[in-house]
Amino acid sequence: MAAQSADNKPASAVAAQTPPFLDPNKTWDARVADYVNRLTLEQKADLLDHRGPTVTVDGFALRSDQWNQCLNGVKWTEPTTLFPTCIAMGATWNPDLVREIAGVLSDEARAIYNGWRNDPNFKGEHKGLIYRAPVINIARNPYWGRTHEVYSEDPFLTGRMGVAYVRGLQGDDSRYLKIAATLKHFAVNNVETGRTKLNAVVPERALREYWLPHFRDAVVEGQAQSLMASYNAINGTPNNINQWLLTDVLKNEWKHDGFVVSDLGGVRTMVAGHGANKMTYEDAVAKSVMAGCDFSDKEYRENIPGAVRSGKISEARLNDAVSRVIRTRMRLGEFDPVASQPWSRIPPEAINSPAHRAVALKAARQAIVLLQNRGQLLPLNPATLKSIAVIGPLADSITMNNYNGKAPECITALAGLRNRAGASVEIRNALGAVIPSSPPHLKSKEKPAPVPVIDHAAERAKAVEIAAKSDVAIVFVGTNGATEQEGHDRKSLGLPGEQEALVEAVAAANPRTIVVEMSAGPLTVPWIAEHIPAVLQAWWPGEEGGNAIADVLFGTANPAGRLPCTVYASEEQVPPQDEYDVTKGFTYLYLKGAPLYAFGHGLSYTTFAYSDLTLSGTDAKDGDTITASVTVANTGKRDGDEVVQVYAREPQGKVAKPHLRLVGFKRITLKAGEKQAVAIPVEVARMRYWDEATHCFVAEPGGYELKVGASSADIRSSAPFTVQR
Repeated sequence: MAAQSADNKPASAVAAQTPPFLDPNKTWDARVADYVNRLTLEQKADLLDHRGPTVTVDGFALRSDQWNQCLNGVKWTEPTTLFPTCIAMGATWNPDLVREIAGVLSDEARAIYNGWRNDPNFKGEHKGLIYRAPVINIARNPYWGRTHEVYSEDPFLTGRMGVAYVRGLQGDDSRYLKIAATLKHFAVNNVETGRTKLNAVVPERALREYWLPHFRDAVVEGQAQSLMASYNAINGTPNNINQWLLTDVLKNEWKHDGFVVSDLGGVRTMVAGHGANKMTYEDAVAKSVMAGCDFSDKEYRENIPGAVRSGKISEARLNDAVSRVIRTRMRLGEFDPVASQPWSRIPPEAINSPAHRAVALKAARQAIVLLQNRGQLLPLNPATLKSIAVIGPLADSITMNNYNGKAPECITALAGLRNRAGASVEIRNALGAVIPSSPPHLKSKEKPAPVPVIDHAAERAKAVEIAAKSDVAIVFVGTNGATEQEGHDRKSLGLPGEQEALVEAVAAANPRTIVVEMSAGPLTVPWIAEHIPAVLQAWWPGEEGGNAIADVLFGTANPAGRLPCTVYASEEQVPPQDEYDVTKGFTYLYLKGAPLYAFGHGLSYTTFAYSDLTLSGTDAKDGDTITASVTVANTGKRDGDEVVQVYAREPQGKVAKPHLRLVGFKRITLKAGEKQAVAIPVEVARMRYWDEATHCFVAEPGGYELKVGASSADIRSSAPFTVQR
């Protein structure tokens, strides 16, 4: 008897009725081509608007994706897990943890999607599966208002974190994507002021060595599905219409087979920003599509048909754009039965589950950097304390940003200290100062949270009073969204408002004062570095941040975060914000003078010794990999983590080279007294420079060194090797 379908039709007849684009047994290429061939011109335009109408082909309805955000928490109308900000993730120096975090984010994204796919009445806003994360721009300038969204000032560290995050989002299934990652913002996006018409003038060498390598890593190695063209121009060409960037480099050189999306309103910037009304919307859309921008806003839907009919957009290029977007959506499983999806069974209960909160706690602990600890003031012993003064505007506050979800139950530092200190320790609290709201020269698209009106003198007096009568004082200072955020840059690297004066007053009242800095960008606070015995950098630490801070202060967690960016000693060290050539003094690579705290710096409650550095070879060629092996011993009395960092010292030849260049690292855990042999592979290609005469990367022949240590300023051992011509 012939096989029958559920509606009693022969299986062969059912197969004949199924269009090839819905047949899971066919290749992606065949399915995509079949689907695109069935579309009208208007439907193609509809599919390239991220909020376009539902498109129905042969009875199959494809809803617009609507896209979403998940930078350090899935953006939704209901609470989702809130992780530390991305600069804090960078401070963990732990790509495996970042991949785990991204896996949690994609679990929650899929749980939301599964909820509404299974139940049209499912709570909250219904979201799709294309997510606009991660942000892998680079923290070149500490004044940048979006430093909290990125991982580091260093392209190698940023690339490692970007690859890990993309893999965590997109999953490890060989066929289907968990969700689709979008790399932001491509490229040289590093200033908020005037960003929709900004022109970044960048030397070719700086572009290739500093501004693009981490994007290449996340595209070639991480296989990110999409990239967002940034608002700015590079050397006179806006990125939305930059064929060199979007097609020549990304699609041809790096072989990216996903799609490019404009930043929100990116086409509009061609008309009202860069174009200054010299370009029509149809021309802006046509130039964007032909340059390689595949996906955008309503301007695409409204203008593509006319631009095709007038010959401004070729049909071949339009079909390529649609094919790139549809391939991603097919790989997300949107064209296949729900039951066939490996991610379709993630339930809503996964969202902000206890297991996910545990990852948030682990991340917050691993991100905290012990900047200094003179006299071994830390860790505190609750058994010997009767009282703690908890002071400052961020002691009982949680800082959110634009790209995380609705806040779940969050643990502030004050709450965390109360949770961990025990009933026998009295916790006294005073605000002491406030962080000013947006001053007149700052403009933000979102209004800052209301700032309490206080009597500054009375508040500071109260803080001094409780500090003087407590065994120890802990002052929580830093920045929030009123200081640094999308849409505005910082105007100072110091503490805003009266916070430093508060620290000085508290320290005068109690020499056992600890400062906890809770900021995104680095804080240039030399008085605090000189006068305060113990300082922590705790960033904006997410929903479990208060517990994590308390764990580090009391020593139940041994701090091992490392700075992913330089903390400058003075604002005079920082080149102008419109200087894009990092060789002029930006970052640890080319910094002039000593920093306040060096890139890679971070202390521990234990000590580590390095010995027996060896290289797998001392003669190498471009394309080779050298393994640096070193023995690391925990020589203290506490278990702890160490971040083993490998830097290259390159020969000074045709062009100026960095002081040091990070080329490898590994975070390890050692029990007290334990030793571990650590092997870190180093690619010689990471030490190439861009030759502007030949327009290619070159590994300069000559003598090199690999330097291994605990930070860029704490090198413990070096070994030479030679790169042959």
